[in-house]
Amino acid sequence: MNELTLAKNKHQKNGLSETSGGLQICGLRGAITVEQNSAEAITQAVNELLNALETNNGFNPAEIISVIFSVTPDLDAIFPAAVARGRFGWGQIPLLDVQQMKVIGSLEYCIRVLIYLNTPLHQGSLRPVYLRRAVMLRPELANTDDYSKS
Repeated sequence: MNELTLAKNKHQKNGLSETSGGLQICGLRGAITVEQNSAEAITQAVNELLNALETNNGFNPAEIISVIFSVTPDLDAIFPAAVARGRFGWGQIPLLDVQQMKVIGSLEYCIRVLIYLNTPLHQGSLRPVYLRRAVMLRPELANTDDYSKS
């Protein structure tokens, strides 16, 4: 029996099939801006963003499948994935950094994240988090909690 079949059988034995209301894979988005291209500013912002996403969505790192960070071309002082890798429980999560496409007039000094996770929640129940000036990216989704303050 190959690994895929074994994993599927194990999943089904736990009663977590796609139709049983068990876990499903969802994507969770977020973004934050920084005031300067420094390792300190980026580290603080990545931690603030990930803390807000975890708090607002009640997940823990064990539920994360993988994470993609993108940064605008003006940010190159440190990889956001390097910051995330240092967080408790994040050391074994597959993390990827990419550079955001440069579009004239777009938001500068911005870090975006897409987290794929296993969750019992439906996609519409997840709460994206957009902080600081990144609120302008998706104002209709902006979190009105304390996290959205500059």
